[in-house]
Amino acid sequence: MGIPAMRVSIVSFNTWGPQDLSAPAARALPTVPANHGVVLEDVQTGWVGAVVRVEKSGGMHIMALEDRRGKTKSFQLGYGFLLDGAPVQVVAPEVRAAAKGPARTASGSVKVTGQRAQVAKASRIWVEGKHDAELVEKVWGDDLRVEGIVVEPLHGIDDLAGAVRAFAPGQGRRLGVLVDHLVPNSKESRIADEVMRMPGARNNVLIVGHPYVDVWQAIKPSTLGIAAWPTVPRTVEWKVGILTAFGWPHETPLDVAMGWKRLLGSVRSYADLEPTLLGRVEEVIDFLTADVS
Repeated sequence: MGIPAMRVSIVSFNTWGPQDLSAPAARALPTVPANHGVVLEDVQTGWVGAVVRVEKSGGMHIMALEDRRGKTKSFQLGYGFLLDGAPVQVVAPEVRAAAKGPARTASGSVKVTGQRAQVAKASRIWVEGKHDAELVEKVWGDDLRVEGIVVEPLHGIDDLAGAVRAFAPGQGRRLGVLVDHLVPNSKESRIADEVMRMPGARNNVLIVGHPYVDVWQAIKPSTLGIAAWPTVPRTVEWKVGILTAFGWPHETPLDVAMGWKRLLGSVRSYADLEPTLLGRVEEVIDFLTADVS
């Protein structure tokens, strides 16, 4: 799904309304699969939400759209919806043909079947915030459950040293930390250096990072249908600036949460993410699962 470079206007009933819904063939509208995360607007009610599920009932497909406040409303698939301001026909979700060879997880590893998730180990992956945790879970969740590794959001790393000290890393109790904007001479790099000099950290803590201001940027622009992420002035909060550039609601925390849900919905596998994030997460997983006996 492409992301518009600027806000689009809503199509008026005067140019496309209920009278057209009874004769869809006259317009030959583009079809859009009701895949999870696709954001649609119902023309008649004005309801805007992301697809969270699709069910078949009485021979019809019914989808639930969740708005930015977390409320859901159900609609029958078909005509009468807008995608990025343009009228579309919503059809049943795409059903992908079974691939030959072993099944793969979203991270690209061979999917382990018939095995229960492991009891959580003492080792942990720490990430900076909720969005980081949700992205790691979506792509590497299957692998981490097999390994018994839990991902926890830190909500910032300003007191990373204190958090590591309280965690008390040691044998069988390792920490892998994924940091945003870990570049030379940054605040983040100074904090990481301080932590790695702490007693017990040398062999039991690994701090890695990606160069992006926010984990949102770890999603490839091509995944979103854009040439590049917008440039946001330093005077503007980054996420707000991104949502503004996309023409999406951006004024409240709920707007930001809904925008992230929309972005996360575009990610299906590791192929949708930048290699600079992929390599660092794989490095952390290898560190936490290595046999150190």
